[in-house]
Amino acid sequence: MKKNFFICVMMLMTLGSGVAFAADVADYNVVPLPQKVTLLERGSFELTKDVVVAYPQGDEAMKQNAQFLIDYLKDVTGIELASTTDKVKGAAIRLVLDKKVVGDEAYTLTVDGKRGVTIAASTPCGVFYGIQTLRKSLPVVKTDKVELPAVVINDAPAFGHRGMMLDCSRHFFSVDFVKKFIDLIAMHNMNRFHWHLTDDQGWRIEIKKYPKLATIGSKRAGTVVGSNSTIDDGVEYGAYYTQEEAREIVEYARKRYITVIPEIDMPGHMLAALAAYPELGCTGGPYEVGKRWGVYTDVLCMGNEKVYTFCEDVLAEVMDIFPSTFIHIGGDETPIYRWSNCPKCKKLMAEHNLVPKTAQGYFTNRIEKFVNSKGRRIIGWDEILEGEINQSATIMCWRDVRSGAMAAAKGHDVILSPTSNFYFDYCQDAKNSRHEPTLCGGDLSVEKVYSFIPTPDSLSAETRSHFLGIQANLWTEYVPTERIAEYQILPRMAALADVNWTNGKKDFAGFKTRLDRLVKLYDHYGLIYAKHLWPDTVLPWYETDGIEWKAEQEAKQKKQ
Repeated sequence: MKKNFFICVMMLMTLGSGVAFAADVADYNVVPLPQKVTLLERGSFELTKDVVVAYPQGDEAMKQNAQFLIDYLKDVTGIELASTTDKVKGAAIRLVLDKKVVGDEAYTLTVDGKRGVTIAASTPCGVFYGIQTLRKSLPVVKTDKVELPAVVINDAPAFGHRGMMLDCSRHFFSVDFVKKFIDLIAMHNMNRFHWHLTDDQGWRIEIKKYPKLATIGSKRAGTVVGSNSTIDDGVEYGAYYTQEEAREIVEYARKRYITVIPEIDMPGHMLAALAAYPELGCTGGPYEVGKRWGVYTDVLCMGNEKVYTFCEDVLAEVMDIFPSTFIHIGGDETPIYRWSNCPKCKKLMAEHNLVPKTAQGYFTNRIEKFVNSKGRRIIGWDEILEGEINQSATIMCWRDVRSGAMAAAKGHDVILSPTSNFYFDYCQDAKNSRHEPTLCGGDLSVEKVYSFIPTPDSLSAETRSHFLGIQANLWTEYVPTERIAEYQILPRMAALADVNWTNGKKDFAGFKTRLDRLVKLYDHYGLIYAKHLWPDTVLPWYETDGIEWKAEQEAKQKKQ
């Protein structure tokens, strides 16, 4: 009897210690998946409050990195570390600049039982990504110590442009939320924040030379009810970012090694600007800031020289705020109806042997020439390819992947952002859309995002060399709140991060396991995310209305 009691106690102690052990051990299977993880057989390192973070003296960027790491560790585990610039003997977390690490965003993370943790990179940016990997490898639990297994991680991203776009025209988001969005970009190892600031439904950036863009163009008299019904709510809606706020956001992103790319959409999607300055349109107005979604007939008058002065003045102020090499000028969905019937536009087309269908190329080239004169480059949506444009223009392909290959074949750099895989305003579960937020439609699951192969073998090496990377877009016609915005991007942003970092290595079962751990971090930060991959945690309606759906999901998981 005593013997059996002793065995039971030992089993309970073993199980108890096993649970504690699992909770307090780091796991390097993170999102995005590092390129090479080599576990070593020389013990492990204990992370406790006695460990210090060492960084090079006099390097402000590395000091900032050290503070990020300290803040992350304290927030997630409760372990609070100190930092130092002194050379540390023995175990520590060392942030090191090493030119032997090839690549501006590459890093090597080494864990050794005696020396501790070393994150080495040729730039502070690379060190930052190593910090993100260490952060995400930690258990999300308050503890006194974490065991870090000995390892060497050699890692670097597959693509230089790893982006997310937030549309703040259709619905406005606070400065605090934009910063939160940027923090999520950083957590997922991305480096570009594409900020859609102007459209038919609202102008969102202060331009000092044209104050009516803010006072008039930022406000619409109402917002359409439902999916472009015949009525709107009659409630004035509007706000804009001051230039000071925009600079604050640029600096916030810079500290996280993220470049903010502003978009001022032109010559279409300009109804908000026309409402403020009607003389810029083909008819002279009057115009009204758009209350419904979609494409409007009225665009900038291509034959009016004042239009080019306006665009250059606006872009000059934008470029003064945003130091990004790239400036996005939109160029999508531009109807030619007004140009076809405008005397000024017809005169211009006659002088330059243009036809309405390709006339936008004239506008694009003039704007690009101005942007280039300031040492910058333009990005445009793939419609700008329909005109004769310069090779220096970068093409953001949204309609399909084929347009990307066509653009690359013409010598353009390309950013892939096809609706099929990266429009995060689409439904995540179209079959049960009645239980989703009201959205524009579409069907884009986490699996579909993850399935994207950026550079298939069918592409030539020359074509591949023009592919800068991938971006997902959150258009916000049907995303009126910050909670819905989070829901729409998470956890699909994790799948995007893996595709962008690894260039198409496919193991969805493995990804799902890594995502299971990442969502614990989402939960820790109180983030709202879609839970279709975890049917046992979703809303109660699944227990009755969704029995069939749940069975399908379980069958799908068994196949994987």
